Amino acid sequence: MFDYVFGFVGLAILGIIINAIKILREYERGVIFQLGRFWKVKGPGLIIVIPVIQQMERVDLRVVVMDVPTQDVISRDNVSVMVNAVVYFRVIDPEKAIIQVERYLDAVSQLAQTTLRSVLGQHELDDMLSERDTLNHDIQAILDRQTDAWGIKVANVEIKHVDLNESMVRAIAAQAEAERQRRAKVIHATGEKQAAHELVEAAKTLSGEPKAIQLRYLQTLTEIAGDKSSTIIFPLDLVEKLKKIMP
Repeated sequence: MFDYVFGFVGLAILGIIINAIKILREYERGVIFQLGRFWKVKGPGLIIVIPVIQQMERVDLRVVVMDVPTQDVISRDNVSVMVNAVVYFRVIDPEKAIIQVERYLDAVSQLAQTTLRSVLGQHELDDMLSERDTLNHDIQAILDRQTDAWGIKVANVEIKHVDLNESMVRAIAAQAEAERQRRAKVIHATGEKQAAHELVEAAKTLSGEPKAIQLRYLQTLTEIAGDKSSTIIFPLDLVEKLKKIMP
């Protein structure tokens, strides 16, 4: 009878010892509560947790990559877009992550969704498409500030996709085409202006040199005569002017 009792007690003690031994990996920490009160943070390595008296919560210190579900955002210029993002964060204070917030992963996810809608809703569509780096930084700064009390550091936020409906895609394409046409017309007008300026300068130079006018006219005749099918008619007044300027 006593053998059975001693055997049972021995097994119970062995079970308690095994249950008391915890092994934490390099990236893990154990938040220890003693009789319901926070005691200390332990790990990594081998630690002892007294059964019944102490309880342990494991916390992973590695960077968490969290997808922010697609959000329907109304921009400041009243355009509806679907936006999703990814958040990179890690726990830097295991005590706060366990005590200050319930299920910190869910808390960060919900906060990221509301912050994404709030920040993007303050900007126009063009900013969402062209100023992503600035928007990423703004969202990251807000999240990092609000999660500091939870012992969490938000390292980075990246907006992945900004999806538009088909009508907005067509409108943006038409706007881009109009912008290209405007630039082409500006370039053409600038070229015409420069060419006109050069012609005025050339006319001033030729007007002061009658022989230069004669040479330019003869050069033009040579170019015209290159086409054998052309017939050249000399106005009489032009011939008289040429006679006057010729030596």
